[in-house]
Amino acid sequence: MGSRMCRDRSCSDDLTHRAQHSVNVAPSGLVSCERVALAVSTKSALIGKFNALPGQARAAFWAVMTAAGFAGVVGMVRYLSADYHPLEIVFFRNLFGLLAMAPWVLRAGPRGLSTSRPGTFLLRAFLSLIAMSTWFMAVSLVPMSQAVTLSFTAPLFATIGAVLILGEKVWFRRWIAVIVGFLGVIIIMRPDTADIPIEAGFALASAAAIAAATLVVKSLSRTESPEAIVVQLGLYVTPMALIPALFVWKTPDLTGLLWLAVTGVIGTFAQICLSRALAAADASAVAPYDYVRLPMVALIGYLFFGEVTDLTTWIGAAVIVGASAYVTRREHVLSRARQRDSEGPRFGAGPM
Repeated sequence: MGSRMCRDRSCSDDLTHRAQHSVNVAPSGLVSCERVALAVSTKSALIGKFNALPGQARAAFWAVMTAAGFAGVVGMVRYLSADYHPLEIVFFRNLFGLLAMAPWVLRAGPRGLSTSRPGTFLLRAFLSLIAMSTWFMAVSLVPMSQAVTLSFTAPLFATIGAVLILGEKVWFRRWIAVIVGFLGVIIIMRPDTADIPIEAGFALASAAAIAAATLVVKSLSRTESPEAIVVQLGLYVTPMALIPALFVWKTPDLTGLLWLAVTGVIGTFAQICLSRALAAADASAVAPYDYVRLPMVALIGYLFFGEVTDLTTWIGAAVIVGASAYVTRREHVLSRARQRDSEGPRFGAGPM
């Protein structure tokens, strides 16, 4: 009987131990689930609050993220151009940028890639290839802050393009702003010195192509999602960029391939942010935040490449930024006025 009591007691102790063990495990599992649920709910709440912000605020956030991404790409291109030709970097930037969008492609499926505007996407890809190729050439040949400053002339080229291509009327004040902006270009290029940076012409050519490409992106953002715009761009540009890259090809080693992949991911991130910014607000509201790129790139140049932005570049930048900001703002005011005129009078809107 004593042995039976011992067996019963040991069995009871075993059951008690198991119960205590299950009690100890259960709370831990519950805590883990609660933490996951809390993280998910917190993320959803933050996304909801962000989406509830005014369009201007959301556009400002995405525009600053765009500037940071493009500033990072400038630093990566300058670093990689010591070993690889800029045209090859263009190809890998688009290739790895496209691969970075693979999760979205798998989630969206064929329906997410379908579009009724293939011609517009092809035009966007062609302009982007020109802009990216000339831009990477500029970054590899001239000081980074100088190249970025010259890229700010894009609104000035957009004004000229509106006259030559779209037949728009541009009045006296905007022409004065365009002239002043290009005076800033002259200040930066310093024609009075013997070493005029002819390579800076690549930056100006890139600015002109960017001006045209931005208008196309704004048009696409009305009907396509930001992710679709970026994926379609990669699908078109990547095979196009391979052709010139083959003429200057150098097979990258593992380290180079890693940095090329980082460049592609950062560039795709910036493109998505730009598309989201343009979808949240007018281009005129997004454009001023692009000027944040200059201090970002100047800091990268100083910290990693020993480049010091001279006073002449800062003065030229101030002239170009001021002129470009005025042109952008003036275009916004005029477009709003044209929109009101096309809508006609609103009955009941004023006093009887």
